[in-house]
Amino acid sequence: MNNKTCFKAIGLTLSFTLVSACTSIANNEITTKTEKTVEQKATIPSSIVSFEDAHQTPYDHSVFHSYFMGDTTTTKDAIVGIAIIEPGHEIHPPHKHEDEEYLFIIEGSGVWTLNGVETPAKAGDVLYVSPWDMHGIFNTGNVTMKFFVARAKSKTVTIQQ
Repeated sequence: MNNKTCFKAIGLTLSFTLVSACTSIANNEITTKTEKTVEQKATIPSSIVSFEDAHQTPYDHSVFHSYFMGDTTTTKDAIVGIAIIEPGHEIHPPHKHEDEEYLFIIEGSGVWTLNGVETPAKAGDVLYVSPWDMHGIFNTGNVTMKFFVARAKSKTVTIQQ
């Protein structure tokens, strides 16, 4: 997969998961029909973040590059980033959470875990995870694995486990 195709796929993933994101200015005020003013929590502003400027969080045999973290106009606790995992490792064991999540493998190969079922994973594959589904990825290849992740949960809908 070439870089142009990869970046198009990443752009589409961002569009689907964060279509309403990055549109509010921090500390906006909204006025209701009754003229009451309510202060909103600061949201991620529209912006461009380079790979070099992304925040790096090191893990054992991997690193996570966070481009965006926080609330958007319609979501809370959004995370957008790229994980880089050395062969024979994972960034963390399979897990579950309330957030919806997309993972797109940019480079490398491994094994997806989705609700107890293991499936081969390779560059170009995308995983969608519904809230509370057990999921993970392990690098079984001989080269570094890179995957893009976009994760968020609704500000207005709570999904019970």
